[in-house]
Amino acid sequence: MNRTLKSRLAVWLVMVLTSPSLLQQSFGQDKKPAPPPPKLKVGDVAPNFKLQYFDGKDLKDVSLSDYRGKKNVALAFYIFAFTGG
Repeated sequence: MNRTLKSRLAVWLVMVLTSPSLLQQSFGQDKKPAPPPPKLKVGDVAPNFKLQYFDGKDLKDVSLSDYRGKKNVALAFYIFAFTGG
């Protein structure tokens, strides 16, 4: 190997080894606090909520209380739907 390539590799190695993200991971400084326990448990009645949906023409409001005791409700979130990401 020529001297220039060796020096470039040495600089790269020093940069990688002293990278803050690598140091945090190796010494455990990147740990996040534990999330709080969920307030709802299996079998609990879901709290009422209201949201909007688009029916193709207008935004309309819908709430869980509209369906309570009439139908089962499944709620799904598509985080990146229609965002191009």
